[in-house]
Amino acid sequence: MSKADIGIIGLAVMGENLALNMESKGFTVAVFNRTVEKVKNFVEGRAKGKNIIGTYSLEELVGALKKPRKIMLMVKAGAPVDQFIDALIPLLEKGDIIIDGGNSHFPDTARRTKYVEEKGLLYIGTGVSGGEEGALRGPSLMPGGSPEAWPHIKPIFQAIAAKVDDGSPCCDWVGEGGAGHFVKMVHNGIEYGDMQLICEAYHLMKDVLGMTADEMHEVFKEWNEGELNSYLIEITRDILAYKDEDGQPLVDKILDTAGQKGTGKWTAIAALDEGIPLTLIGEAVFARCLSAMKEERVEASKVLKGPAVKFEGDKKAFIEDIRKALYASKIVSYAQGFTLMRAAAKTYGWNLNYGGIALMWRGGCIIRSVFLGKIKEAFDKNPELTNLLLDPFFKEKVEAAQDSWRRVVSTAILNGVPVPAFASALTYYDGYRSERLPANLLQAQRDYFGAHTYERVDRPRGEFYHTNWTGRGGTTSASTYVV
Repeated sequence: MSKADIGIIGLAVMGENLALNMESKGFTVAVFNRTVEKVKNFVEGRAKGKNIIGTYSLEELVGALKKPRKIMLMVKAGAPVDQFIDALIPLLEKGDIIIDGGNSHFPDTARRTKYVEEKGLLYIGTGVSGGEEGALRGPSLMPGGSPEAWPHIKPIFQAIAAKVDDGSPCCDWVGEGGAGHFVKMVHNGIEYGDMQLICEAYHLMKDVLGMTADEMHEVFKEWNEGELNSYLIEITRDILAYKDEDGQPLVDKILDTAGQKGTGKWTAIAALDEGIPLTLIGEAVFARCLSAMKEERVEASKVLKGPAVKFEGDKKAFIEDIRKALYASKIVSYAQGFTLMRAAAKTYGWNLNYGGIALMWRGGCIIRSVFLGKIKEAFDKNPELTNLLLDPFFKEKVEAAQDSWRRVVSTAILNGVPVPAFASALTYYDGYRSERLPANLLQAQRDYFGAHTYERVDRPRGEFYHTNWTGRGGTTSASTYVV
């Protein structure tokens, strides 16, 4: 029997679909699942008649593979990944490759890469985005880990990845250690932001403008044909048109409590660790947390009062304002995400290709959009671009949207409709373009109560001063100065 090109462990939705995708591109795939009935069901069901080899033990899986062996784990992030790594190591030989395709936290991937390399093997931690359909038809793949492993997995990964219009695969080498999973984590954080922005646009149309699901469907349909064209706008269009069995919009019957798997939270924590203001994504995570407090909100709604909703303007013009506010806020979300990746690259010694990352996200993944092509162009023109807002294309877009953006946020606030993502994006923009912020007062406060020292505008940077503000303190100041 001919040996397989790659092995997959884990036959849940993503594992099954990736196996079928690989097989459809001419690769023979060996599969294994801890619950072995799943192997039997898959091989006799969806994989029947295909070049997919069912195996019923790790030994059998390893024996079914060509060398260097490539084994991809599609199992739950956390302890299961470590358990499979430890079970596989004694069965593998020098140069064999273990690939983790789950949503692992990047520090775990960095640790595992080091651990596996010390055993003479190679390790890849790869982001896989696109959900069930992407896995089957072409996901976005973000591999990182051991660079020597890349040439061995590149033909498979680039064959199964989504392709953009010119045929470029949405997959390329990201960097060493945890780089691949870091980039996937930021992708997911941006996904949280995009989804929250769309939900705020929907909330304004529904509660301020009193629009029906069918009317909103038409708006999103139109938006998807312009510069907001993207997978998330497209599925929102379809969701709003979907009717329940009684002919009523299904969306209105869905409970308003959102879940999260943790990647958005990890992105916000990484931003805090790096000192990067990732405000929009942070607010998107918190908005989900607030939505989860359903019972508490129901009780609060009976006690806490807000303004009566009153909109007397031009409805059509306000819908266009919302569209522009959504586009401008989206630019801020991506600007913050790319700034975080730049800071992390410096911290971890990664050589990230930002234009390449935008290309990887242009197809297959959940945040795929025409917009990402513009980000790739921005970094192609200027690989050292510090913030997307400074690119001429995005600068012009934000400036053109600014009046609309401010009208949307102020209208929402005056009508008591929460828009945390729209508002935090605008506040970030205003903060970033401010030559002077009130942090001078903050530094004075820190020096007053903790002798933390400050720098002066009329002296060179790097010279630190302490003032005896009360006349009672001494001249001793804190030895560490942290901005």
